[in-house]
Amino acid sequence: MILRELNGESCKTYLIGDEGRGRAVLVDPLHAHVDRYLAVLAYHRLELDLVIDTHTHADHLSGGPQLRFLVGSRFAMQKWAPSPAVDVHLEEGEEVPVGDLALRVLHTPGHTPDGMSLVVEGNVLTGDTLFIGGSGRTDFAGGDAGAQFDAVTRKLFTLPDETIVRPGHDYRGNTTSTIGQEKRTNPRLANRTREEYIDLMNNLGLSPPQNIQEVLQPNQSALGTGEISFPDWSELKKVREIDVQGLHRMLAADERPLLVDVREPAEYTGELGHLSGSVLIPLRELVNRLEEIQEHKSGPVVTVCRAGMRSATAAAILSRSGFAEVSNLAGGLLAWNDAELPVEREADPAA
Repeated sequence: MILRELNGESCKTYLIGDEGRGRAVLVDPLHAHVDRYLAVLAYHRLELDLVIDTHTHADHLSGGPQLRFLVGSRFAMQKWAPSPAVDVHLEEGEEVPVGDLALRVLHTPGHTPDGMSLVVEGNVLTGDTLFIGGSGRTDFAGGDAGAQFDAVTRKLFTLPDETIVRPGHDYRGNTTSTIGQEKRTNPRLANRTREEYIDLMNNLGLSPPQNIQEVLQPNQSALGTGEISFPDWSELKKVREIDVQGLHRMLAADERPLLVDVREPAEYTGELGHLSGSVLIPLRELVNRLEEIQEHKSGPVVTVCRAGMRSATAAAILSRSGFAEVSNLAGGLLAWNDAELPVEREADPAA
C-alpha cells in the first residue's frame, strides 16, 4: 500500500494506492495542486479511480471537480454533502475498494454535517474532525460541537489505540499521531465531558478563514466565482430557516409559499425527488430569471436544495433582490426524505 501526504503543508492531501493493482484514490485534493497530483500518479503508474473529500471545505477550493473533469475519475463525498458535482454519496460503514485495499467510511459530523473519516490498513484519515492535539472548529453553518464530541468519542476513539491518525490539517508541524495518544493527551478532548466540550468549542472566538466566501459557496454549489455573485457572510447569517415539519404545515395552509428548487435539472428528477408544486430554477440561473417569480415578491418564498446549503445562498440572493419573506429549508430534500414526507418522482420509463 502507498499512503502519502502530498502537499507538505498545513492543509493535507493523501494518496492511497495499491501498487500491485495500479489503482489509487486521492483524499482532500486542493484545486491549486492538481498538476502535482497528476505528476505523482504518473510517477507511481497509478490510475485514479476516485477522488474523496472528507467534508465541504471552507479554506480551499476542492480539486475534486477538476480531477473528475481531467481524468474521468468519480468524485465522492458523504451523503450530506451539498455539491451537485458529487457522483458517489458515501454512508456509515460503507467500504470503498482501492485495488485489493478497502477504505471504511465513518460518518463523523460536527465540523460540517457531511464530515467523514476513512479507515484503511491501521490508519484513519480524520479530515477536519480530529486533529493532532485539537479538533476542527464547529462554528460554521451546520456545525455542531455535540455531534463532533460524539463522533470522536463513540467512533474514532473506539478504534485500536495503535491506529495512526492522519488529520486533514496540522498547524504545528506534526504529521501523524495515534488514537491512543489523542485519547490521553488531546487538550480539547481528554478528560472532558460532552457539556464541557460544547462550551469550549462554542466560545473559541475564531475569525472566519480568509476568503471563506470565495471558497465555501463554490465548493457547496460547484459554481465558479465568475458564474454568480455570491452573497457575503453577513447576508447569509440573516437568512431565515424553516425546518421540514414547519414547511409541511405551511404547505397545508391556505396561503402556500412559492417553492423555489435551486438544484440542477438531473437532481430535480433524481432519487430525492422534488416537492409538489416547486419551481425549478438552478442556482446558476437564479439572478437572470427573477422576473419569472416577481409576482411573489411580497409573499412567502421557500428555497430548496439537496442539503440546505445552495438554497441558503439562493435565499440571500432573493432577499438582496427585494423579496420580502424568504426562508430556506434547513437540511433540504435530504432532511425532507429522512422525515418520510411526500415528494414527487419521475416515473420510471422502463416500468
